[in-house]
Amino acid sequence: MTVRHPHPPSSSSATARAPRRRRRLSAALALPLAAVLAASLGACSSDDASGKASDQGPASALRLGYFANVTHAPAVVGVAEGTFQKDLGSTKLSTQIFNAGPAAIEALNAGAIDAAFVGPNPAINAYVKSHGDAIRIVAGAVYGGAQLVVQPDITSAADLKGKDLATPQLGGTQDVALRSWLTDQGLKNSVSGGGDVTITPTDNAQTLQLFQDKKIDGAWVPEPWASRLVLDGGGKVLVDEKTLWPEGKFLTTNLIVSKKFLDEHPETVKGLVQGEVDAVKWIQDNPDEAPKVVNEQIEKLSGKSLSDDVITRAWANITTSVDPLASTLQEVQDHGVTAGTTQKADLKGIYDLRILNSILTADGQPTVSAGGLGEE
Repeated sequence: MTVRHPHPPSSSSATARAPRRRRRLSAALALPLAAVLAASLGACSSDDASGKASDQGPASALRLGYFANVTHAPAVVGVAEGTFQKDLGSTKLSTQIFNAGPAAIEALNAGAIDAAFVGPNPAINAYVKSHGDAIRIVAGAVYGGAQLVVQPDITSAADLKGKDLATPQLGGTQDVALRSWLTDQGLKNSVSGGGDVTITPTDNAQTLQLFQDKKIDGAWVPEPWASRLVLDGGGKVLVDEKTLWPEGKFLTTNLIVSKKFLDEHPETVKGLVQGEVDAVKWIQDNPDEAPKVVNEQIEKLSGKSLSDDVITRAWANITTSVDPLASTLQEVQDHGVTAGTTQKADLKGIYDLRILNSILTADGQPTVSAGGLGEE
């Protein structure tokens, strides 16, 4: 039996099919490669070539931190009167109450909030520790309204030697003010304890109770707690902080925003700042009603309202303003260095007042300065 072997394919026909196989293989490889590239590009779409987060449009929500204090009046009023939510439009506003600035900064760094009303010292610390990446100051809020209130038998700085004092929180604005002032008076103190004067960071409500029970000798606190120590606790003012500053102006409260949130949602930040501008204007246009609204909100948030005498005294000690008093920030930082709660560092870039100034300009109001420490 004869077996016929098929003829092998000619070299010309094999060569003709090879490019087709290569084309099919190339096409097959191209599909997953394109998917990988698309995914990579998608992952980087929120950043520009410099690595800066790009504008992603309005945020679906904004989480705001503030204190139930007179010194946070624009925040309290802005929430109560709805100016924030009105100007935020479809962005949902949620709020969280804090006792002091360092706690609010911790929440912001952890991504639990997007913006907060805090004092200048916590803002400086957040900026310095993050090498400028964490926050930007986008507006001022309140200046004035902090005092060192002591027991009636204390009449001078020298009398504080061996005494126990309180502040709202270590590294907070009032804590730094007290430690810096004590150092200037020749009284040693330390963030780790010890020294001529003992300073214990204490919740404001607890400070009042301890003061009334004579378990502490005094406290450097913001309003309305300074007024409560005087009127409800029988204390007296040893130092009104305004006496330590030119023209009596010292910043108590800023509005800060996460830098990432500002980069990604500038339109939402504009709504927030507009809401504060509107709240400050409402306060200034309603001088009799404003303290009542703040007092009602303090009762709602803390469970107890202030007496008429306390709210009247406290309100007289503050000024609401969106000007962050940037020219004073370097001295504020110097106080923090003296107090041992911060380190010396370049603050250039900490302010971004462009949104605020665009709003003020559109409203026919004077713009505010960044004092050479940022954009305006």
